[in-house]
Amino acid sequence: MVTTHNLGFPRIGAKRELKFAQESYWKNQISLAELKAKGAELRLHHWQDQSGLDLVPVGDFSFYDQVLDMSFTLDNLPERIRNSGGDPLDNYFRIARGRTAQPAEFHTHSAGAVVAGEMTKWFDTNYHYIVPEFTAQTEFRPDASRLLEQLDESRAQDVKAKPVIIGPVTYLGLGKAKDGSDRLSLLPRLLPVYGALLQEFAKAGVEWVQIDEPLLVTELSAEWQKAFHTAYEYLQGSRVKLLLATYFGQLLENLNLAASLPVAGMHVDAINGRDDVPAILSLLSADKILSLGVINGRNIWKNDLNETLSWLEPIARQLGNRLWIAPSCSLLHVPVNLESEQKLDAEIKSWLAFAIQKLEELSVLAKALNQGRDVVKEELAANQAAINTRRQSPRVNKPAVKAALAEVTAELGKRQSPYATRASKQAAHLKLPKFPTTTIGSFPQTSEIRLARSQFKTGQIDAVVYQSAMQSEIARCVREQEALGLDVFVHGEAERNDMVEYFGEQLDGYTFSQFGWVQSYGSRCVKPPILFGDISRPRAMTVEWITYAQSLTNKPMKGMLTGPVTILNWSFVRDDQPRSVSCFQLALAMRQEVLDLEKAGVRIIQIDEAALREGLPLRKSQWKAYLDWAVEAFRITANGVTDETQIHTHMCYSEFNDIIASIAEMDADVITIETSRSDMELLEAFDNFKYPNEIGPGVYDIHSPNIPTEQHIIDLIKKAAERIPSERLWVNPDCGLKTRQWSEVIPALTNLVSATRKLRTDLA
Repeated sequence: MVTTHNLGFPRIGAKRELKFAQESYWKNQISLAELKAKGAELRLHHWQDQSGLDLVPVGDFSFYDQVLDMSFTLDNLPERIRNSGGDPLDNYFRIARGRTAQPAEFHTHSAGAVVAGEMTKWFDTNYHYIVPEFTAQTEFRPDASRLLEQLDESRAQDVKAKPVIIGPVTYLGLGKAKDGSDRLSLLPRLLPVYGALLQEFAKAGVEWVQIDEPLLVTELSAEWQKAFHTAYEYLQGSRVKLLLATYFGQLLENLNLAASLPVAGMHVDAINGRDDVPAILSLLSADKILSLGVINGRNIWKNDLNETLSWLEPIARQLGNRLWIAPSCSLLHVPVNLESEQKLDAEIKSWLAFAIQKLEELSVLAKALNQGRDVVKEELAANQAAINTRRQSPRVNKPAVKAALAEVTAELGKRQSPYATRASKQAAHLKLPKFPTTTIGSFPQTSEIRLARSQFKTGQIDAVVYQSAMQSEIARCVREQEALGLDVFVHGEAERNDMVEYFGEQLDGYTFSQFGWVQSYGSRCVKPPILFGDISRPRAMTVEWITYAQSLTNKPMKGMLTGPVTILNWSFVRDDQPRSVSCFQLALAMRQEVLDLEKAGVRIIQIDEAALREGLPLRKSQWKAYLDWAVEAFRITANGVTDETQIHTHMCYSEFNDIIASIAEMDADVITIETSRSDMELLEAFDNFKYPNEIGPGVYDIHSPNIPTEQHIIDLIKKAAERIPSERLWVNPDCGLKTRQWSEVIPALTNLVSATRKLRTDLA
């Protein structure tokens, strides 16, 4: 009999219940006990949603981030919070966001405020994790309380539990040594702590523990490969069975290593790594379980069940009871329940599967494998009909879009003149001071904005009233920027629900869910648009809003767009053609918007590519192919303008030191990046690479409610000036201000402007 299980379930709740509870606690609107109770309630619901599985994950729920959870489980806490006191969950939030519940007044030294932990992308997904911090002196201690409490909860509900933890080698690989020491030197201290955790599980009567080691799908040096042998040879003496889980890619050269590790079972991603499976079948010892991730845990398209069964049936005959099936990875990356979608186009809805539907697909596969296809012939027939309809739909494939793409040439991606020539013309036109100040695009999305948007969508107000409300918010943003004394303004993006969704709503080839939320980090949830067909732009999308904002001020107003690579990477993307093809279609559509903005008199245009790096393949040997088409897509979007038009781009919370040459090839006149939370560490890339254009290293961490002091900003910019000529430096926040409140934004930007004025004197 084939066993079914799951690697992880969405934690936010079908209606984002966790988000609202978190934010209510941070605002002192509910107690810590009420927040914890909401967490317990959600866990119960999620286990019920997975009740048809043979094994259900426990420990995958998190109040912010599973990597931060593991840091607490290992008692690996930064010294800055060790003496903070209070409930451990408050310390947890201090690391996650710099603060726990909010004090009455916002200022840098509010009680309990600390420097938040660094945040970066979880492998090649749009999920962010809190980076573990190490030094040569780091010690670890086991704290299984969180996992044991959830295990007790699950057993009270008769859940067939499988605890989930991050493996020791991946945990070290995800972190940073703050003193430059060797992370692997900590492995001998770490392994006894993992051993103690596993013993705690054994005492609690646990049979299987899922231990996640996605680092195995990346390129590993000999030292890191050896670390896997060392780790699992040490842990093989534990009295629980270990299911070693890999996901997000192929094992390739690590295949022999993974198959040889002394564990009871192994999970592989058979969506991204199906080609690995024949070799694994030949290598895996006769006593090991093989779990195959046969349902895509990162996208929302229905599985072709008949095709999957045709591939799985011979494997099931070969392995018998040793075959387990599951989604390819945790379902954290997809929405919860398609049945919540009452307004989604019926035909397109028939092509989709969210988390609960993916587990239903898993059940159909298991029944077919265990009892024969006839038992589920109706389900298989309905699935095949939906698969066929999608393949044949004229809504998906559009000859006119394909014809336009066929006419793309290299000339579309070239600016008229090199940067030095452009910079001179732009300086003469814009007349900006040294260290120009600006923001990244969005200003706070107030309750008034959200109410107006909701009323407009539900028909309570008409388009004229809605437009007036948004213009009022834009005018407010302009007034505030005038009062602050910023040099380059933005319109604040009041009309935009999301930097990707806003554009997707106006592009042909996209559709949208009502409740298709996924977690990006903490309480930040996004609702990725669904790219189902060939892309085109019917009409201008931003010109009216930007030109209205420009009419209110003499300061230059940036046009704000999202770039094609980010729109692609932050969407649920069609799986029936190469991602590069969809990206070039987006590039042509966004290029039209850039040209329309320039035609309307906008002379600074920012094209955000926040997700450029996150689309990188996990293996460096595959980077060039991706970067070639990704950079070219940006250049096609941006480079139809005249020399006088200044093109900006923005990237946030990504390590990009190793792709800095490709970023330079984008040839944006100005790039703004995140550097404040990492204390300008990202600028180390410029020690050996002379970045040719202008750069704005972020000096205000907008993902934390902490407000930077004037001196802190001065110190960061002076660090930047050690690597970047001061005449090419801009001063700006790390990212957009959408998630912050005006009561935080005004004092932070006041400090930013006053610090810049001092810098103009100090570094003159």
